[in-house]
Amino acid sequence: MRLVRVRDAKKLERLILGNREWLRPWEATNPHGPNSFDIKAQVRGLLKQFKDDQGYPFVIEYRGEIVGQLNVANVLFGSVSSALLGYWIAPNFAGKEITPTAVALTIDYLLNIVGLHRVEIDIRPENSASLRIVEKLGLRYEGLKERYIHINGDWRDHYIFAITQEEVPSGILNRWKQNRVPSMQFPRKNS
Repeated sequence: MRLVRVRDAKKLERLILGNREWLRPWEATNPHGPNSFDIKAQVRGLLKQFKDDQGYPFVIEYRGEIVGQLNVANVLFGSVSSALLGYWIAPNFAGKEITPTAVALTIDYLLNIVGLHRVEIDIRPENSASLRIVEKLGLRYEGLKERYIHINGDWRDHYIFAITQEEVPSGILNRWKQNRVPSMQFPRKNS
C-alpha cells in the first residue's frame, strides 16, 4: 500500500481499460452524462482530497507492481470520526489474499494512526468476491442502502459493513491472521 502519485495514472489507466469486463459491473457511472477515463485528472482530484484531509488515495502493489487501487473517502473527524473505504484489484491478482491484506492494513491505519473511530465498506449484494473480503475480516453487517450508487448504468443497492476501533483494539489484520474473526451473518443475494 502506498499513496497514489500522478505518475501512476498511465499504469492505472492500462489496468482499468485492460480489465473492463472484470471491473464494469462494479464501477460507479455518471447518471447525467458520459464517464471519464481521464485517470490523471481523477488522481489529481484524489490527491486534492488527501491534501484537504478528506480522503486517502492508495494504490495496491504486489511485488513492486501496481495491481489495484484502494480509496478512502468521506473522511470526517470530530464527533463522527469515520470514513468510507472502496477498492478494486486486477483479476489476475484476485484470490491471493492481496485485497483483504490491503483492506486490513488500511483499516488499521485509519483507526490507529489517523485516529478515526469507524470505517464503512459498502458492497453490491451481487459482488461475491468483495463480500468474501468483509467476511474474512469480520466487518459487521449493518443493513442495506437501496439504490445507493449509480453503477454500470443504474442505481444499485449496497450492503453496509462497518468496524469500529473498539471491535479491533489489537488491529483487524492481527485478528484475521490469528484466526479470531467472529462469524457474521448477512443476507445473500444470488448474482
